[in-house]
Amino acid sequence: MKKLHHPHAADMDISSVLHALSDPVRLQIVSEIAAGSGQACNTFDVPVAKSTLTHHIRTLREAGLVQVTVQGTQHIVALRTEDINSRFPGLLAAVLGAKANE
Repeated sequence: MKKLHHPHAADMDISSVLHALSDPVRLQIVSEIAAGSGQACNTFDVPVAKSTLTHHIRTLREAGLVQVTVQGTQHIVALRTEDINSRFPGLLAAVLGAKANE
């Protein structure tokens, strides 16, 4: 099985994080995860095909926003809140707050 790459918190780049959060679908995914806890990829309520959802989750993972773990046949996606807040204090709260006020 292929091992998924997750950047270290120190390697997270603000431009990559902001790019990942700039897409409405990816922002919706982050909002859904933040509202609960880790969830399986097939449970997101987004209007895209499965292959497109995979692309969006990969973009979030490579930016360092989410942690993807494999449990059997499912991929569980969880927000890396602690890493994001330590690297970019207040960013996640500001972005999610703005999303909630839409």
